[in-house]
Amino acid sequence: MRRNMENYDLIILGAGAAGMFCAGSVIARDPDRNLRILVLDHARAPGEKSGISGGGRCNFTNLATSYERFLSQNARFCASALSGYRPDAFVSLMDGAGIAWHEKTAGSCCDGSSRQVVDLLLHRMRGAELRLGAGVRDLSRQDGRFVVDTTAGAVSATVVVVATRALDSHGRGRLEGSAMIFARSFGFAAGRDSCRAGLVPLTCLPSQDLDLCKPLAGVSVDAEVRHGATAFRDALLFTHRGLSGPAILQISSYWSPGDEISVDLAPGQPMAALLKDARSRAGRSLVATVLAQYLPARLAAQIAHECGLDQARLADQNNGTVERLAARINDWRLKPVGSEGWRTAEVTVGRVDTRDLNAKTMCARDVPGLYSSVRWWM
Repeated sequence: MRRNMENYDLIILGAGAAGMFCAGSVIARDPDRNLRILVLDHARAPGEKSGISGGGRCNFTNLATSYERFLSQNARFCASALSGYRPDAFVSLMDGAGIAWHEKTAGSCCDGSSRQVVDLLLHRMRGAELRLGAGVRDLSRQDGRFVVDTTAGAVSATVVVVATRALDSHGRGRLEGSAMIFARSFGFAAGRDSCRAGLVPLTCLPSQDLDLCKPLAGVSVDAEVRHGATAFRDALLFTHRGLSGPAILQISSYWSPGDEISVDLAPGQPMAALLKDARSRAGRSLVATVLAQYLPARLAAQIAHECGLDQARLADQNNGTVERLAARINDWRLKPVGSEGWRTAEVTVGRVDTRDLNAKTMCARDVPGLYSSVRWWM
């Protein structure tokens, strides 16, 4: 053990929402113990990801959260953690702090700025030391204590909680504070090749689907996106590189390069029947004009153009053409060429083998005192 090293009872690696919440909950559970708690992060500000989530309003929880919504080799692995701290418990914290919020399809968001949630988490962890701009270079165990080597010097603790992202923003697995580095250091079955970007926009090839997407950059539409048996209905956003929006971000965690996805641009609207009905009632209308009753005008015009029906009247289209047009809307099949990658990914889809962790405590089975995320204090 190095001399003149600062010693703590608990060191939390990561000052995101998980790390700050962990520190605050330890203090709230036993405020009289006066534990020495250090929260470390290489970032310049705490809660950076929380600050941009939910479009800047912080998607702080989802009242419909259940273990079925999580990807894991053990489908019930997170059930214990979710039962130990329910979403309504955090909602009570928000209400107690006087933070107004509303429920969205994909979760709960602040009525105001996400900064309110970050401030709440910082307020709860008063008494803990927050050290920013301190990148973690290594984590080891010496003489029964954990030693954390940082760019600001080495510190030690009896207990360490890893609350960092799995890989860095470039997917290299080398960033100071990368959870995968810590996992490999202690012999977990984790590797760079088993990880990929998740909750990330998908990209398309030029001269294929990108020809549709690029002119529509900025257009959003309610859509259902499907990959195999998994489907999400939410907003889809066209970008100059492909597709984004909540529905795409969700499906990206299930998608792999080479896979096909299906997009329904008008969910709940049987377009073949609707178009045939419109043909009998208002057949002199242009195809794009009729489509604009169900889709954003720019999207309707672009689909009509793609199908060679720019100035075509609906009355002039036979059943085969109408059905192909309808399938293009209700069942658009495409193969994204890739994703925007680690630069924009919100999570890492990958593996620390769940068999290496205690599902009830999130403690490493073979490394006492080393915990993942925030479960250990519950």
